[in-house]
Amino acid sequence: MPFNDSSPASALAELRNVTFGYGERVILRDVSLKIPRGKVTALMGASGGGKTTVLRLIGGQHRAQQGEVLFDRQDVGRMDAAGLYAARRRMGMLFQFGALFTDLTVFENVAFPLREHTDLSDALVRDIVLMKLHAVGLRGARDLMPSQISGGMARRVALARAIALDPELVMYDEPFAGLDPISLGTAAQLIRQLNDAMGLTTLLVSHDLDATFALADHVIILGAGVVAAQGTPAEVRASTDPLVHQFVNALPTGPVPFHYPGPTAASDFGPLDGRSA
Repeated sequence: MPFNDSSPASALAELRNVTFGYGERVILRDVSLKIPRGKVTALMGASGGGKTTVLRLIGGQHRAQQGEVLFDRQDVGRMDAAGLYAARRRMGMLFQFGALFTDLTVFENVAFPLREHTDLSDALVRDIVLMKLHAVGLRGARDLMPSQISGGMARRVALARAIALDPELVMYDEPFAGLDPISLGTAAQLIRQLNDAMGLTTLLVSHDLDATFALADHVIILGAGVVAAQGTPAEVRASTDPLVHQFVNALPTGPVPFHYPGPTAASDFGPLDGRSA
């Protein structure tokens, strides 16, 4: 089901007829989607469907081969280095498993974007870092090294770092992967609370159906390089699209195959060089 609000102010980020691939492998085919302002949008689908690629296109790590990738109505693909640098200051990114700097303390990890992008005094940097760590419940862990904290705590430190510059858009790449139920619930609650309290726009890539559907306002399902469905969680669950039905019901058979495409079994296991093995 399409997201029909066509108001220019309704979407902070948008893909318009985007095609992108790696070499001959096409990942996205003429994809159009919107990330509505102030909402939590979940980007879901089978592995290899292009979810992380969408994040990289919005962040300017990749450029669309066809179509437009817009951030606040500006084409990311046409930005020069200075424009892209300025746009990225308005974005926060939480990488899968956190991607903390292992040789920096928790405090210095969160301080890194502030030192990189601003000329704030040490006193202001300290206050902002402590506030961000307090928001994720880890002010007391500020002097620890990443090796001294759990995976769930590392994800929360990464979240504090992602919001250090008070971004408008925060993108999460698999924030729930590898977390125990308590840490997962804490992370999901933090994402929702920070989105609402800070007036953020959130784009979340996840495979965790229950946590993500409970959290998201808007869900987009990618499949076979296209948008298979989008709408509220309830609307997506009710979709009759075969791929969406397979995905939301965790079915082993359907449009998403178990076997990666390749030669037939007969050709792989047949005689070698025309002779019997």
